[in-house]
Amino acid sequence: MFEGLSDRLGGVLDKLRKRGALKESDVKEAMREVRVALLEADVALPVVKTFISNATERAIGADVLRSVTPGQMVVKIVHDELKNMLGEGEEINLASTPPVPILMVGLQGSGKTTSSAKIALHLTKKRNKKVLLASLDIYRPAAQQQLKVLADDNGLGILPIVMGEKPVSIAKRAMDMGRKEGYDAVILDTAGRLHIDMELMSEVAQVRDAVNPVETLLVTDAMTGQDSVNVAKEFAEKVGITGIVLTRVDGDARGGAALSMRQITGCPIKMLGVGEKIDEMEAFHPDRIANRILGMGDVVSLVEKAAENIKAEDAEKMAKKLRKGQFDLNDLLSQLKQLQNMGDLSGIMGMLPGMGALKKQMSQTKLDPKLLTHQEAIILSMTPKERENPALIKASRKKRIAAGCGLSVQDVNKLLKQYQTMSTMIKKMGKMGKKGLFGGMPKMDPAMLEGGDMPDLNNLPKGLTGSGGGLPPGFPGLGGGGGMPPGFPGFGKKK
Repeated sequence: MFEGLSDRLGGVLDKLRKRGALKESDVKEAMREVRVALLEADVALPVVKTFISNATERAIGADVLRSVTPGQMVVKIVHDELKNMLGEGEEINLASTPPVPILMVGLQGSGKTTSSAKIALHLTKKRNKKVLLASLDIYRPAAQQQLKVLADDNGLGILPIVMGEKPVSIAKRAMDMGRKEGYDAVILDTAGRLHIDMELMSEVAQVRDAVNPVETLLVTDAMTGQDSVNVAKEFAEKVGITGIVLTRVDGDARGGAALSMRQITGCPIKMLGVGEKIDEMEAFHPDRIANRILGMGDVVSLVEKAAENIKAEDAEKMAKKLRKGQFDLNDLLSQLKQLQNMGDLSGIMGMLPGMGALKKQMSQTKLDPKLLTHQEAIILSMTPKERENPALIKASRKKRIAAGCGLSVQDVNKLLKQYQTMSTMIKKMGKMGKKGLFGGMPKMDPAMLEGGDMPDLNNLPKGLTGSGGGLPPGFPGLGGGGGMPPGFPGFGKKK
């Protein structure tokens, strides 16, 4: 959603980074371009004015213009102002006597019912809470059944449906069931309308008065742009909301709604719907969003995603094999499955710092989104012996494998060539691990480095290279025993 804005801001700030010194006119020119970029991204005009005013005032200060790296200082200021614009990241508040009532409100078609189930699953998995879902939507056909199916498919609690019951009665029954059966939270999915009307507001207000919710979350669609900000203002004034859930953030809409929401409504964005799957709901982190917009990546989210999808035992087992230089097609299959579980490649690359240009190149080359699925199908068409020993795969076997997975022999050859390259590299790493990272290099004469400022690498603290350090034990030539391998006597030692 933020790609267009990210590209524009990246271009403007790159120009500043390349300059050794900045004049006030340079900063003002850059800020004019930033203003245009924000307006094109559909950010509300009052928000843009405040942003530019604050950023310019800080950027033309004496400390910045006289700084050693003025361009980097301006980038930091823009980053800080983006964070201020997005507001503080707040989690869904469950600090109350259980069961905590959470009221979901919004217009029809914004994704309330699906978001209710997503939030319930998020609270269950990430915060270890027992959550009950209840549908108060008695108007839309099969709305209550939809929530029931989502709950049943994902092992979530659901209030039994009683036909003809009114929303306020359903809400009271849900709270009663939550108390009796020991639920931590009750999510009440209210009915939506095509337009904001007094009937909708009156019904939501009645439910609010009946259950006194700790959280009233407005679900709004990021694709509707500034209209979603107007909807949020209307609900905030007439019903009172404590937070916003922004859906369809993975779409190609401009990101102005997300950037304007906090400043205009005064309500924090609490959750982001980042995909169609039930588990694709994330907590809102302003600093991470600001990093992504400025092309700095989001390594924290990437690590969290990897931790969710990769088991520690599997990773340790794989690390042991790689240290021995062993790698077969079963291992490649395991890696492909883990990568698929983490989401699409472009999404993963977007979280890596400085990968914006490469991501753009990938989109231009029209990389097949089913590439990983096809590679998995090729490996699954092989026999267990062929996976363990790919050298067995000759022409006749390639034809059989291609026929089995519905792809061409060329596709099979591509995969085998890719595997061969990876296998060769891993074997080299395995050999390096046995004799140390620089084991194959000749010994260096200490006299060559006399008077140098580099530390003695043979006496580095264990915190860097040993088992207690940041690198894992057994990392080639660095982990396990600690210190650098023999052969570097007095490297950089002063007399």
